Amino acid sequence: MKFRSTFVFLLILPFFLQNLFAMETGDESSESSSLPSGISAIELEAGLGAEYNRSNFNNGSIMLIAGIEFIDMILIRGGISYIQSTLSTDLNSFVNARFSPFSRQYLSPLSFAASYIYNGMIDLDIHTHSILPMVSYMTDVAGASVGLSLRFTSFFGENPQFETVLSFYAYFNFIRTETFVLGLGAGTMNDFNARNMAAIWLNLNADFRLNKNFSIHNEIEIMQSGMDGLTATFYGFAWRGGVKYSW
Repeated sequence: MKFRSTFVFLLILPFFLQNLFAMETGDESSESSSLPSGISAIELEAGLGAEYNRSNFNNGSIMLIAGIEFIDMILIRGGISYIQSTLSTDLNSFVNARFSPFSRQYLSPLSFAASYIYNGMIDLDIHTHSILPMVSYMTDVAGASVGLSLRFTSFFGENPQFETVLSFYAYFNFIRTETFVLGLGAGTMNDFNARNMAAIWLNLNADFRLNKNFSIHNEIEIMQSGMDGLTATFYGFAWRGGVKYSW
């Protein structure tokens, strides 16, 4: 019942926020000056999703993400997601720090980042901790990130098993306007996951900007597993959507 109530709340959240922000007055300069000195941007995001895969069949998820950027060079983000499937309850979280040393002086899209990711299958007593350093080159049109996941996994209370996994993600936005962005992405990592090399997903992303601060994100994802003999096995598909407020 609590999950259903949260699901309904997130569905009506965009309309509530849109009406709330429409009542705000003041020009853009007054809005930007309201941020504390040294802070260049703040963002809050809430989302939900539905997924079917061949491991735990159907599941639904909710997530919350917050981020803060300092002096246009340092971005700190963190989030938590709750997933309820037919087999277990999953709890995922992440903290990410990104440093773009050349963004202000040279306008370079090169950045360096490090993430800590926790994935827990609570009912099955499986817990994974990943430390993921990465380097990224990201522009408005296309970009890519590559890193090495240092992963510790514990099964049923036993000593954790350590492994290193190459992680990557690339995207291309083939439609981009001031109010709408549509693009494709593929890889093995996102905010909440750093999967195995063979667990690659392809996603179609659409972002709608309603005004200066408020935007809506939708994503359709197809997942596959297995690359032996140049073959791929269908694993599942998912839909995720969310609302973001930034200032």
